[in-house]
Amino acid sequence: MNPVVQLRDIHKTYDLGEVTFEALGGVSLDIAEGEMVALMGPSGSGKTTLMQIIGLLDRPSQGQYILRGQDVTELSENERAEVRNRAIGFVFQAFHLLSRMSVLENVEVPMTYAGFSASQQRETALEMLRRVGLADKSRSLPSQLSGGQKQRVAVARALTMQPSILLADEPTGNLDSKTSVEVMALFQQLNDEGTTVIVVTHEPDIAAYTQRIVRIRDGLLESDSPNPQRKRIAGGVA
Repeated sequence: MNPVVQLRDIHKTYDLGEVTFEALGGVSLDIAEGEMVALMGPSGSGKTTLMQIIGLLDRPSQGQYILRGQDVTELSENERAEVRNRAIGFVFQAFHLLSRMSVLENVEVPMTYAGFSASQQRETALEMLRRVGLADKSRSLPSQLSGGQKQRVAVARALTMQPSILLADEPTGNLDSKTSVEVMALFQQLNDEGTTVIVVTHEPDIAAYTQRIVRIRDGLLESDSPNPQRKRIAGGVA
């Protein structure tokens, strides 16, 4: 399979005034198209920094990053934003839904900034909500949804720009175990349809649903191995 993410000797150092902190000390990693990968590590290990670099939310201090065959290491902020909006979808632990907007309006937000027409926004948003099993909640407010439903809305929003890569940062951190399984079922379904899914987690139970587990510790790649005991969830989205 072709690599969509190629990281070569990635370092990230933060200047904290009188001291510097090296969050990543030289990470090299390939992620192939269509993989579902867990990035694991304890708090402070560097996994979130690595996710931010992969997602073009931050840039490395040293090293090379090639995304879908394009060297994105030295792109300007505007160029990075353009590539990010075109290729990458994000799902976060805290959902980041706008409380005064309906579910449908929340899903439409990325398309508003991208210049889609109102009819395109509505049609695409409804299709994404159908895809995650929430078409009947389009007029609801976030406060009327369960935690799992909120995360599904966040996934629908991330999918509106048809990203080839979905980055999920601790996506089940605010969910109970049953709802976490429902969200991972959705990620597996999307992965089966061809989306590359990268899940940042510290929970072994969540990593167990991925094909491959990459462990980060103290800013270094500790291990990288396939997951032969991968859990599969039958039925997809309920």
